[in-house]
Order: sequence, then C-alpha cells, then structure tokens
Amino acid sequence: MPPGKVLQPVLKMKVDELFLCWLSESSTQAMLRDCLRRIQMPARAERGAGDAELPGPRLAAAAPDPAWRPRECEGPGAPGPTPAPTALPVGAASSARSGPPVRGPRRSGGTRVVQTRKEEPLPPAASRSVPTFYFPHGRPQDTVNVDAVIAKIERTFAQFPHERATMEDMGRVAKACGCPLYWKGPLFCGAGGERTGSVSVHKFVAMWRKVLQNCHDDAAKFVHLLVSPGCSYLVQEDFVPFLQDVVNTHPGLAFLKEAAEFHSRYITTVIQRIFYTVNRSWSGRITCAELRRSTFLQNVALLEEEADINQLTEFFSYEHFYVIYCKFWELDTDHDLLIDAQDLARHNDHAISTKMIDRIFSGAVTRGKKVQKEGKISYADFVWFLISEEDKKTPTSIEYWFRCMDLDGDGALSMFELEYFYEEQCRRLDSMAIEALPFEDCLCQMLDLVKPQTEGRITLQDLKRCKLANVFFDTFFNIEKYLDHEQKEQASLLRESESEGPELSDWERFAAEEYDILVAEEAAGDPWEDGYEAELSPVEQKLSALRSPLAQRPFLEAPGGLGTVELYEYECGGDDLPPS
Repeated sequence: MPPGKVLQPVLKMKVDELFLCWLSESSTQAMLRDCLRRIQMPARAERGAGDAELPGPRLAAAAPDPAWRPRECEGPGAPGPTPAPTALPVGAASSARSGPPVRGPRRSGGTRVVQTRKEEPLPPAASRSVPTFYFPHGRPQDTVNVDAVIAKIERTFAQFPHERATMEDMGRVAKACGCPLYWKGPLFCGAGGERTGSVSVHKFVAMWRKVLQNCHDDAAKFVHLLVSPGCSYLVQEDFVPFLQDVVNTHPGLAFLKEAAEFHSRYITTVIQRIFYTVNRSWSGRITCAELRRSTFLQNVALLEEEADINQLTEFFSYEHFYVIYCKFWELDTDHDLLIDAQDLARHNDHAISTKMIDRIFSGAVTRGKKVQKEGKISYADFVWFLISEEDKKTPTSIEYWFRCMDLDGDGALSMFELEYFYEEQCRRLDSMAIEALPFEDCLCQMLDLVKPQTEGRITLQDLKRCKLANVFFDTFFNIEKYLDHEQKEQASLLRESESEGPELSDWERFAAEEYDILVAEEAAGDPWEDGYEAELSPVEQKLSALRSPLAQRPFLEAPGGLGTVELYEYECGGDDLPPS
C-alpha cells in the first residue's frame, strides 16, 4: 500500500482480523512474553548498554546465553526508547545470521497459521430451527380444500348463461366462495367484471385460486380483492365500488335510490368513518394488519343479516350520515362543500375557542392542499372533526386533539401549551360574568385528573390511560362543555366513563339525539293543509327528511356538477364520485 494512504473501512477490518488471529497464536504469545521479560530487566539492560560497542554478530555467536540476545537489538543503529517494536524484527534477523534457532521458526509458523485461517472459513454456529411466526397474509390452513371450493364455484357458474356472471349473480358466487354476501362487489371487481360487465368462469376461477393460495384469512383476501395492482394496502378510492354496491342493493338504503345525488356524500362519509376507526397509523393507507385488528369485516358480514342499516352504527348508519351532513350544511353557507375558519367557528354556537380553530386549519390534523392554499377544509375533514368533537374518549379522537394542542410537536403537552389555550377560556368566562379558576389551580386539577408519569409534561399515553380525557380537552378549548362538566361532580363523571354493558358511546348518543331533533323539525315544518300532520311510513319519513333539508335547497337545483370531496387528497372536485 503506498505510504500515507488511509486504509478503507473494509480493508482495515480485515487487517485487524488478521492481526488478532496472529496475536492469539501460542507461539506469538510466548515470543511476546519473552520480549517483555527481557525489557523488564534493568540491570541487564544497563550492562547491555555498556557493551554496545561490541559487534552484534560476534557477540551473538560468542554468548549462547539467551539473556544476552537483546544486545543484538541494542547495537549501533537500534532505537532505544521503543524496545518492543524493535524486538519483533530482531527475531527474523537472528534467524538469517544463524543465531539461536528458536526465533525464526516461531514467526514463520505464525505466518502460516494466519494464512490458513484466512483461507478456511470458520464453521457456522449451531442454529436452532425457529418456527415461522410472521404471517403477513394470514396463517396457512391445512383444512382448506382448494379443489373442492373451485368445483363448487364451477357448478354455480354452470347455472348462468354462457357460464358468465353479472353483478346481479355475484351474490350466489360469493356464497359459493364461502364469503359474506356483500363481498360480491369486491369479487366482481377483483375478477375484472367492472370493465366488461360480466365475469367468465375461467377468469374467476383463476383469480380465486390465486387468492386461496396466497391469502389465508379474510383480511388478506379482502385487501387483495380491492387493492390496485402492485399495492399491498387500501386507499380511500378502493372502497368506492364496494360501498356503491351496498348503496344499490342493501334494503335499508332502498329509499336512497331516489336521491342519487347523495350517493357520493354517503359513500364519502362511510369511507371517512372507516379510516377514522381502522387506520390507526394516520397514514391514509389501511394494511392487512390494521384490518385484522378492527371490527370492519365483522360489520360487513352483518350487512347481510341486519336489514336496518341504522343498527350498524360503527360505519354504515344512514342516520349518522344524515346528522353529519346536516351539521356541515348549516356551516357551509355558500354551499361549495368547503368551509373556512369563520364557518367552523360557528359550530355549536361558537363553543370552540378561536385558538383551537386556528390549530385545526394549521394542518395538524388535516391533509390536502386546500387547507394550506385557501384556508378551507372539506366535508371529509369535517367528518373527522365532528366525530372527534362529540366523542373525546376514543383513541383516534384523543390523538386528534392531542395533535392540535401539541404546538411544538415534541410529543408532550407542556405547561406553556396548556396555559396558551386556557388564557382564551378565561377571557370568555370573564365576558360571560363567570369567575374563572386561576391557571395554577386549574393545572393542579388537571394533573390530578390525568396523573402523568413525568412531572411537568403530559404525553399521549397519559391521556389514553385517563378515563376522563374528554374533561381535560373541554377544559382548554370548549367553553360550553367545560361549564357542563363543572356542574357535575367528578364521581358522577367517573361512573359514566366506567359504565359497562351495551351503553351508547358519546358519539352514538349525540347522533341519536340530533337525528330525532332534525326529524321533529322537519315534521313540524311540513303539516297538511287541514292542520293535521300526515302519517308516513318509516321509509317515506326518511325520504321526506332527506329531501326537505337537503334536496330542496337551492344548492341542489343548480345545474351541472357541484363538486365532491376527493377521497384521498381531501380536495373538492368538479363532479360527483362515479358509481362503479
């Protein structure tokens, strides 16, 4: 290697490895111990310095005593202060001068061993056979008879004309595959039926055989059927064909067929609720693992059993959609399906502080370009806001408001950040002639409520462990709910949070109450001419309630496309979502 050139990292590691191998040899260690012993003999070293004028080779030949060997390396031209490095090459020189035969073979033997170790790799360590424990596509099941399933599918297709199934026939095909009824849409699209209008038996069998071989549980199969080619996760657009089929065929949504302009609104609402509950990573992408941990597929299976879709309150309830959309419509005064900070501030009679409104529009909990460019949020963002505002006990809502309150994004709420939001609460209480609690006293109450693990900072995990996270958040940015909590004793709040059984969540309770109010207002505003209200069937009542506050507004009479919410980018487009 040229002088001055620095060894590359890989080469240096190899040189160090060879050096350690040479150093571990017994002959090398014996030689080094001998050199060290001779260096530590001061008396003989001084005597060797006195006889340094004698010729080195003659002295080595005349004095066979090993104690005299260091005099060779202490002759003329030998460096004195560093005896250890000079002792190593002396062994090679003495072997060339026919000195004592002990030193030469030691070095050559050491060199041969180093070369041997370099050529022969070390034997691999004994390894245990660790069983497979990671199954990204589900644990394989030996009980699945693929040929029997395929044969049953072929018998089902044999009942269709030309052995081709349309969308109307896919319910029977889904049952032959052993899937819930409302998998028929994903099965039809997975086999390419949306392009041709029908699916041949050969194409469907090839598709389903591949699914059975590669996907071993319902989550993996559902994702495989809906994802775009080359993807391993679901984005919001992937759910549109599935939900469009639910809207078209579920008996609980039959009345919605006459209001086709609201299909995309309902689909957008359900998709946002799916991602709100299932996509715990906030990535905008639902993976197989997230789908397994959720109850979404169980709710899809219940669509077949439950004729009243309002009973499926977690994702598909029409009443919940109706409440959310009416709340949004009240704030969207220009009806462009976008609201700004002034519009959102009017929610619940200006109950939310302006500082929190600004944080919502800062992009802390929203995606897309509209918020940053125009300072507006879409209907999809409003779905997340309203559910989080009305139920602050769920993991997603706690994360939602924690992101808003964490001004510096360090993962913890400092006392400065709490005081920043509480200042506005104090001013608003003063304007209402209500004496506000000093921040120090309020802080003591909140710390006793949350019981953070680290003094002086509240983390997300602290709030998730707290059973009264809603009280904590309302104290700092919702004046109406803060006053409601102040009128209740903490014991009663704990009893409400710890109640077990089929109790309604805060969101379900809010949606049920608001829906009853909206329907009552609609019924009171549309009496018969003789002063008596009409007795309508439940379906007619829902359709009337849908048309009056929504379909009969001037917004829906405007010609052309009125813009819908882009599902993934949260942007406002020019046309409604096309049905699949």
